[in-house]
Amino acid sequence: MSEPRPGIDLPDHRGRTGLDQEGRGLDRNPDVRVTDVELLAAGWHVLRRTTLEYRNPSGEWETQQRETYDRGNGATVLLYDPTRRTVLLTRQFRYPVYVNGHEDGMLVETAAGLLDDDDPATAIRREAAEETGVEVGELEHVWDVYMSPGSVTERLHFFAAPYDGTVRAGDRAGLADEGEHIELREAGIDEALDMVRDGRIQDAKTIMLLQWAVLDGPFGREK
Repeated sequence: MSEPRPGIDLPDHRGRTGLDQEGRGLDRNPDVRVTDVELLAAGWHVLRRTTLEYRNPSGEWETQQRETYDRGNGATVLLYDPTRRTVLLTRQFRYPVYVNGHEDGMLVETAAGLLDDDDPATAIRREAAEETGVEVGELEHVWDVYMSPGSVTERLHFFAAPYDGTVRAGDRAGLADEGEHIELREAGIDEALDMVRDGRIQDAKTIMLLQWAVLDGPFGREK
C-alpha cells in the first residue's frame, strides 16, 4: 500500500485534497477521453500531467500527454480618465520575465490579480484598490481570454473603469506584507501606445486593453 500523499489523500499546506482528480470524467468533447491525471507539484499552484486519448481527423485514437499549470483564474482592469485622456498603470518587479530576458524585471501593467474565491467583478475591485488605491465604481466588461492555452489553464477576465486622476493620492501602492512594492504610472493614452511600440510596455493584457481603448473603448468612442 502506497503512503498517503499531500494534495491527493492528505490535505496539503493549503488544505487541498483530490488534486489529481481535475479533468477526470470530462465528456464535453466526444473526441477526447482522459485516462490518467498525475500530480507533479502543488507548492502554491498546481502542476499536473494528464494522459488522454484523442480521436484524430482520420478517426484513429492516439494517446497524448499534456502538462498543465493551474494557478486559478484572474481579472484585470484598465483604469482611464476620460477627461484627461490618461490611463493609470502599475510598475513592479516580475521575476519570471526577469529570468527570461527582461532587462530589470520591472514590468508596466494594468492592475490585475487572481479571483481566489470571488467573482471577477468583486476580485478586480479588490485588486484595483490594493494595487492603485482607486475605488472602482462601474465596471465595463471587455473580454474573457485564455492567455497561454498551450500549458496554463488560467482564464483572464478583462474590465475597464473610469477614475478621476485629479483626486488620486500617492505614487506607490500594494500590500507590502505580501511582497508588493508597486509604483503607479499615469500616462496619456498616446504616450502609453508609444510605450507599446518602443517596448517599454511588454505585458500582453496591458497591450490588449490599451489597443481596445482606442479601437472600441473609451478613447475610440470619442471619435
